[in-house]
Amino acid sequence: MEVVHKIGRRKTAVARVYVSEGKGNITINKKDLKEYFTTATLQYKVNQPFALTETEGNYDVKVNVYGGGITGQAEAIRLALSRVMCEIDEENRTVLKPEGLLTRDPRMVERKKFGQKKARKKFQFSKR
Repeated sequence: MEVVHKIGRRKTAVARVYVSEGKGNITINKKDLKEYFTTATLQYKVNQPFALTETEGNYDVKVNVYGGGITGQAEAIRLALSRVMCEIDEENRTVLKPEGLLTRDPRMVERKKFGQKKARKKFQFSKR
C-alpha cells in the first residue's frame, strides 16, 4: 500500500494527513500523539476512526496541522483520518457515517463587518 493523503478542516484548523501501513505510530508536527495532545479526550478523538473501523495499530500516520486551537486541530485530524479510512476500504463508510465523522463541522467565527462594533452588534440608534 502506498501513502494515502487527505485534508481535514475544522474552524480555522487545517490538517494534512499521510497514512501508510505500519505499526500504529501517529506523528503530529514531528511530535508523538501523546506529546502533542496531552489530554485523553483529544487523543481519543484522533484515534476514533481507527477504533470504529477496528484497524488500530495497522497504519502509521504523519500529520501536518496548523491554525485554530487544540480541539479544532484534533477534530480536523479526525475528519482527515476518516476520509482516508473510506478511501482504503469503502465499507468503512457505513461505520463512520452514522457517527458523523465524515461531516465537516461548518461552524466558524463570523467576521466583523465594516462600520459595526462586532459581527452582529450595531451601534445604538439615536434619533437626535
